Amino acid sequence: MRGTSSRTFLPIAGALAVALLLSACGLAETAGTAAATGASAAEQARQAREIEAEVEQQVLDAQAEAKRLRDEAEAAAN
Repeated sequence: MRGTSSRTFLPIAGALAVALLLSACGLAETAGTAAATGASAAEQARQAREIEAEVEQQVLDAQAEAKRLRDEAEAAAN
């Protein structure tokens, strides 16, 4: 009887070891995916800030151009 239980235990232990190794690989993959997603989100946020700054500068340029045109129109009217 005793020999039978050790023969049953080894395949179970082997299967358990394989399952643990595979789950560790999945955990590492999940961590890697989370890191890549975080980096991607950080890059998108950086790009959004750059676009916001560009649009703000375009608005300021348009306002300056509109003021210049108004000033020219007033000067021509006088």
